[in-house]
Amino acid sequence: MTISFAPIQARAARRNGSLEALEKRISEPLPPAQLSPPDDDRYLSMMAKVVFQAGFVWRVIEKKWPEFETVFLGFDPEKLLLLSPEQIEAIGKDKRIVRNHQKINSVLANALYIYDQQQQYGSFSAMVANWPHDDLLGLCQHLKKYGSRLGGRSGPRMLRNMGVDAYILTTDVVMCLRDAGLDIAENPTSLRDQKKVQQLFNEWHEQSGLSFTHLSRICAYSIGRNYADHKTGEN
Repeated sequence: MTISFAPIQARAARRNGSLEALEKRISEPLPPAQLSPPDDDRYLSMMAKVVFQAGFVWRVIEKKWPEFETVFLGFDPEKLLLLSPEQIEAIGKDKRIVRNHQKINSVLANALYIYDQQQQYGSFSAMVANWPHDDLLGLCQHLKKYGSRLGGRSGPRMLRNMGVDAYILTTDVVMCLRDAGLDIAENPTSLRDQKKVQQLFNEWHEQSGLSFTHLSRICAYSIGRNYADHKTGEN
């Protein structure tokens, strides 16, 4: 079944006042050439941030993040991997951060994950930048399998926050896909459903020339309560 993206984009434009108004709400991902920062500490920092934000009040984590950077040594993977058990224990007691031991341990696990990719690809950022664009699912599966606590939406959100072109299966996006006729579950966690989603986004990318980020956010703005209501101010 071929599903056209044009009606979804038109509906999102109507709900947001105009196509121009819709476009102003959407930021573009960085081109691949800009996805190779000199150090991988920013990737580890963002991994940690999405992990700590999961199930927590985001603004609290955001406000405390400068302290997280200090406590976790600027998220330098090599420095973190050299910490002694006593130093790791001290981090777990540090009141400047959220003292969730499972999430603290995930930072160290992801430091090792990044270090392992550096040995294979030269840098973690190079691995991400050179991953095939039409296989975001494969990249997210890699994050989930070899990283720590990077499954679900955390992996795609980390990637998008780093400027990578990524769709995120939020409630509104899934609702849009199902409304358009894609046969997937309300919570599409199976590999079968995930492959269907990837195939559809690939097709829409070919149809429209729009990035996954663009397509995903337009989907979200086309349905549910995720729209600009000039009367209520809801988004």
